[in-house]
Amino acid sequence: MKLLRIAAVVALGWALVAEAVAPRPVVVLPLTGAIGPASADFVLRGLARAEQDEAALVVLEIDTPGGLDTSMRDIIKAILASRVPVAAYVAPGGARAASAGTYILYASHFAAMAPGTNLGAATPVAIGIGGTGPAPEKDGKAEKTDKSDKSAPAHEGGAMERKQVHDAAAYIRGLAQMRGHNAEWAERAVREAVSLSADEALAQKVIDVIARDVPDLLAKLDGRKATTASGEQTLATKGADAVTFAPDWRNRLLAAIANPSVALILMMIGIYGLFFEFSNPGFVLPGVAGAIALLLGLFALQMLPVNYAGLALIMLGLGFMIAEVFIGTFGVLGVGGIIAFVIGAVLLIDTDVPAFGIPYALIGGLAVVSATFVFFVSGAALKARRRPVVSGSEELLGSSGLVLDDLTGEGWARVHSEQWRVRSDVPLKRGQAVRVTGRDGLVLTVAPQDDSKGDRR
Repeated sequence: MKLLRIAAVVALGWALVAEAVAPRPVVVLPLTGAIGPASADFVLRGLARAEQDEAALVVLEIDTPGGLDTSMRDIIKAILASRVPVAAYVAPGGARAASAGTYILYASHFAAMAPGTNLGAATPVAIGIGGTGPAPEKDGKAEKTDKSDKSAPAHEGGAMERKQVHDAAAYIRGLAQMRGHNAEWAERAVREAVSLSADEALAQKVIDVIARDVPDLLAKLDGRKATTASGEQTLATKGADAVTFAPDWRNRLLAAIANPSVALILMMIGIYGLFFEFSNPGFVLPGVAGAIALLLGLFALQMLPVNYAGLALIMLGLGFMIAEVFIGTFGVLGVGGIIAFVIGAVLLIDTDVPAFGIPYALIGGLAVVSATFVFFVSGAALKARRRPVVSGSEELLGSSGLVLDDLTGEGWARVHSEQWRVRSDVPLKRGQAVRVTGRDGLVLTVAPQDDSKGDRR
């Protein structure tokens, strides 16, 4: 019996020791595609989840062409404030951490790349039409600026472009100095838009390790130290379980509606839905669908770098096209509206960042659909205007009728299968055909029917 108790105590002790020394889990967050509001939301939620689960490390698996500055800075702030160490890992083979991805890699506690990947080209893209290009070249080589000369322009372009480049260079240099990575190359990535392969990045101390996959990365980072918001930590990641957090439906929905093309389509659906509801009150479905689509479209535009002049031109163009339907200006407002809509759609997204533009094919398609709709409706309205009046006082004028009794002055006649009180300047006989020449309230003025004209009864 004592032996059983001793064995139980020993087994419990071993279990407690094994639990104590077992490595904590590692959280893997895939950061793919253009960096935008959906990406920032996903990373922030992932870091919070990792801290809640007491993870040993968060691995940002990066494959991005770049993205929006505001979303990139939100991610970097979350990394700097994280209590869990973060490793930026450019993977799989063929992936890249361009532009905003380079800043995120420099902000992370550890930087790693898979073979066959690259990073760099971190020059900020100018806001609006045009862009910031690389430094001017001489004899096929990038012209270098004397960094000791602070007054020397590091970049061709206007004052605003130079401010953006200087600010970005200082930002990434500060991140590099914080993490002990190559600050000189980081500044060149901003000022000269240079890039590096994985081997070159390791040789120039831009990254810490090259790893084939996540398990290899965890093995190579084991034992390294990182200073987080909660203090210095030593990684124990060798053999740790890697748990991948995929974007949930909320992130996928946010990524879908934050696409500029989807936002523009939602706005169009919303405007036309409300137009149908206002023109046919009580139909309900177009109004409900239009209101939902319009609110989603406006929410998406609120998250994107919108040129408000472009948005105003789009709204003006849609207003002109709707006015064409009601007013019928023989295409003047319709054509002007389509032109304003196309120009506004081209200017709508105020950045040249990859994956955040609106394809010209989509703009052309929406313009053709809108033009077809406007001219079809306005054409139908114009044809309706040319038709003869079939109701009301105007339709009675010129109508034919038959006198019901002999009359001198006033009497009764049948017009349009209805009995009307009629007045005539000449005597009329029962059954005589008459023609309506006027109306005074409920009394019609008639005259004898000219036999050469057809009967309009």
